Amino acid sequence: MGKIGIFYGSTEGNTERVVTKIQEKLGGEGVAELVNVESASAEDFDSYDNVILASSTWEIGELQEDWDNFIDELEDADFDGKKVAFVGTGDADGYPDTFLDAMGLIYEKIEDKDITLVGLWPTDGYNFEDSKGLKDGKFLGLAIDEDNQANLTDERVAKWVEMIKPEMV
Repeated sequence: MGKIGIFYGSTEGNTERVVTKIQEKLGGEGVAELVNVESASAEDFDSYDNVILASSTWEIGELQEDWDNFIDELEDADFDGKKVAFVGTGDADGYPDTFLDAMGLIYEKIEDKDITLVGLWPTDGYNFEDSKGLKDGKFLGLAIDEDNQANLTDERVAKWVEMIKPEMV
């Protein structure tokens, strides 16, 4: 498995807790490193063969604050040949029309780069109406709703990590 950088932003801790679980399931710090976008730069992507981009969706379909400040850095980041996966956290009951929009907003910044998108996740079992975080009828990546389905988080993380492990080699 290639070196993985997990780039995340977290305001209340949900996204940070989820990416820490992902890091552990991937094999720990030696395999996957957590990079908080609050203090990251475009050059930080150079250190990784594969990246996971993780964000919560805030308010009505907005990026998490650290991602909002960081998103333009993605234009200068070198994604050539990298495998990219997404993780989104959100509240489907409170914001059913914009559930996990942050994944879509981040994807829009890099979709024209030379990336291989991995880790698309089924929408079954989620109660939402619309999302910018969809591609080909699936979520762009792992979808977590800690507000309404926290009891499913560990199972979803485990399944998703097993799914992406062979792809992020």
